[in-house]
Amino acid sequence: MTLTTVDVGPGDSALATDVAPLIRALRPGLDAAAFDAFAHEASRQGLVFTAAYDGAGRCLAVAGHRVLATSRGRLLFVDDLVTAPGARSTGVGGWLLAALRERAVAAGCVRIELDSGVANHGAHRFYHAQRMAVSAFHFALELPA
Repeated sequence: MTLTTVDVGPGDSALATDVAPLIRALRPGLDAAAFDAFAHEASRQGLVFTAAYDGAGRCLAVAGHRVLATSRGRLLFVDDLVTAPGARSTGVGGWLLAALRERAVAAGCVRIELDSGVANHGAHRFYHAQRMAVSAFHFALELPA
């Protein structure tokens, strides 16, 4: 399968047609308006959506990511990585993560980091298969709205 990556941002029609459906499948609490607001605000904070397309022009996977300068070094942080249900277990997710790795190296990053929900065991198996290690715990405190 031949795949290509395309960065999709605000103002690009593919944001609504290709990226939003996949991200919203991963984050079902985002309706169309909330996704649009999130995508526009996050892009101003450096978030890039990279979509993986097959030869027929179908969007098979999307990653939202940004480069961050941290006290641990420069890193590429993956906010979201999702593969279309029909394309899972076909190598698309691994291919997209490899493309992100190339970007991270080119950007002078020392590491790729991401968070994964504690109950998302399928994702954990995928990340372990990609030679990613559990290197920290991510703590959260919900605040009143």
